[in-house]
Amino acid sequence: MSLTRIHNMSISLDGFATGEPQSADAPFGHAGERLHEWMFATRFWGDGGTVGVDDAFAARHSVGFGAEIMGANKFGPPGWQDDPDWKGWWGPNPPFHTPTFVLTHHLRPPIEMEGGTTFHFLRGTPAEALAAAAEAAGGLDVRIGGGATVVRDFVAAGLVDHMHLVQVPIVLGRGVRVWDGLEALEDSYDIEAVSSPSGVTHLTFARRAA
Repeated sequence: MSLTRIHNMSISLDGFATGEPQSADAPFGHAGERLHEWMFATRFWGDGGTVGVDDAFAARHSVGFGAEIMGANKFGPPGWQDDPDWKGWWGPNPPFHTPTFVLTHHLRPPIEMEGGTTFHFLRGTPAEALAAAAEAAGGLDVRIGGGATVVRDFVAAGLVDHMHLVQVPIVLGRGVRVWDGLEALEDSYDIEAVSSPSGVTHLTFARRAA
């Protein structure tokens, strides 16, 4: 059975998944790359990286997915909708290698990239986006890629089966938080925490059977 999953979403101690303001030069605002340094150090990210807890969790990001859903602010900085040549942050061969659905109010024709990634632009509810992505996934799982607002909307709609968040020991103070409006989330999920020598804590949320 196809699942809806989130993997490798890093958050600060105060729950922010990105800083502010976002721009072409600062995709994560004032947070910079601090939320993701744990992942950059792993073998999953590059040859010569570390193995162990962080690498094991990070590598799950690429296993078993047939489609991805992301928000407009993950696809590009403010104003990308006005640039007909903008094709995302990731160059000609994005790392998704699946149909990738971008939730946006500014629709455009699909963009076929190298490596199996095709960006589809759609407007709709989380349930409608998930239905389109699940059909494209062909029985594999659907990854909710972020950003924080999209993750929050899909969790609030009860559509996420598995979630992996990485709590990084920094305080951002401002940005976009994951937890807002998700009171009593623990009632719907079994939660495990695994500490890493790098200083981050891996939090996994598995939906409880109804």
